[in-house]
Amino acid sequence: MLTHLQIRDFAIVDAAEIEFRPGLTVLTGETGAGKSIIVDALQLLAGGRAGSEVVRHGAERCEVSASFDIGDPAAPLARLLREQSIEGGEELTIRRVVSGDGRSRAYLNGQSVPVQLLREVGVLLIDIHGQHEFQSLVRAASQRELLDASGGLEALAAEVAGLQRVWLTLLNRTLDLESRVRDRDARTELVQFQTRELEALDMKDGELAQLTEERSRLANRGKLVGAAQEAITLLYEGEDANAHAATSRALAALKAVGAHDPRLAGIAPMVEDALINLREAARELSQYAETLDLDTARQGEVEKRLAAFEELARKHRVGVADLPNRLSQLRTELSGLEHADTQLATLRKEQADALAAWRTRAGQLSARRKAAAKSLSKEITQRMQTLGMAGGAFQIDVSPLESPEPAPHGLDQVEFRVTANPGQPMRALAKVASGGELARLSLAVQVARGGREGRCMVFDEVDAGIGGAVAEIVGAELRALGDRSQVLSVTHLPQVASQGHHHLRVSKFTDGKSTRTQIVALDGDARVEELARMLGGVEVTDKARAHAREMLRLARGAVRAAATPVKNK
Repeated sequence: MLTHLQIRDFAIVDAAEIEFRPGLTVLTGETGAGKSIIVDALQLLAGGRAGSEVVRHGAERCEVSASFDIGDPAAPLARLLREQSIEGGEELTIRRVVSGDGRSRAYLNGQSVPVQLLREVGVLLIDIHGQHEFQSLVRAASQRELLDASGGLEALAAEVAGLQRVWLTLLNRTLDLESRVRDRDARTELVQFQTRELEALDMKDGELAQLTEERSRLANRGKLVGAAQEAITLLYEGEDANAHAATSRALAALKAVGAHDPRLAGIAPMVEDALINLREAARELSQYAETLDLDTARQGEVEKRLAAFEELARKHRVGVADLPNRLSQLRTELSGLEHADTQLATLRKEQADALAAWRTRAGQLSARRKAAAKSLSKEITQRMQTLGMAGGAFQIDVSPLESPEPAPHGLDQVEFRVTANPGQPMRALAKVASGGELARLSLAVQVARGGREGRCMVFDEVDAGIGGAVAEIVGAELRALGDRSQVLSVTHLPQVASQGHHHLRVSKFTDGKSTRTQIVALDGDARVEELARMLGGVEVTDKARAHAREMLRLARGAVRAAATPVKNK
């Protein structure tokens, strides 16, 4: 339930703060005063499109925030918030900020969230019905979803959709395997050949790195031998000078004077170690140079082996290092081909079981849809008689789909049919209903459903184009809906406004330089004055005020009468 709404610099509203209560809240005011701005603000909070045009002229940004009592912790909304790690207990605060360049940010309980999540939350919080949104009532998918919601069939419908997805996945896997089985002989022969070819290669672990290193060494033998010989000459074998001879003289010099200073004597062992390391390095370099004797046969073997690796890698379109993995894949595929018949039989059985499960649950869904359709058709027909369509009738047809394949939504196609006049045949809703009739039919549907539990229902001038007794009945229906759900209704009709449990007046003021909107809660004489304005002309008369008081009295009386139990005679 919506409990609080705060608007700042949105459209022509500089600042507004509104407290909401359960029941039917009506919003009235002169044409152009900005009544629908409140609806637009709620639409924004529900994830609606945001652009720079919503920012009040002269402001840098606009901000809309609202608080909702989300009630039951087991409700879908509470579960969704927990899944998103959004804490807050039984209250949810939504905030949307739109900057002057059109960029927007959304927050749930102070936590920044993407707009997509805001839309998911908004669907569970607010139902907005505008003057033109009843067109969705003529779409087949909307009609089916509305029937399922009316009959409490959403969970079963979701289960049927899930079973259809399982069946479709198994069908695709079966078709893929059947295609491979048809080409199995040719494919098996190819895979066997490729497997034997890779097995014959017999590539060992680490062999690629070893051969690559060896090829580099053989290809650069001359450079390596030259570097080794030069190092031996400089370290040990140079005739004029070498590091070993120089280090030997340094050691002799230190030993000659070491007895005179213990600190200098302590350095001599380090020089002696260096001398030993120089002799050892020269010996290792000599042995290394001997191993570099050119072996043209070995160089050819290495090049041939690496060329074989590279050729097979190109053939299989993989890197040389991935050849062992490719062999493993081929062996797995070969095993699958050899056991394809068994796998195909298993898949076909699983597919048949999935189809049977879908048909069972889809059949149950169809039966329950037909029962719900009968009940909802009867109730909407009854309500049509008081909504300006006396003698009309409403019928929900639930018929089998023409396609034999399992559909996500079950076995049925759902069609709303209506006749607005006695004696006329039933025809599809889209072909016979005018905009005003669609609005009243949608209202009848919402009242029949009793509203969606936990959602705030918003009606934006849905009573346009009607008046008189029909308007009074529409108001009574909205009030009845408000007795079970929270309802907001923007209206120009006093017959509807008088039925509200709560009344807000929206006024627009201008000083010639700027325009502002003010929202005030009305009660007592102030409410009578507003209803009288709606009833009267340019000047509000005492007669209009008396009529307004009478309308409020009758609305309250109707409530008391409805609440008084009738005794059996």
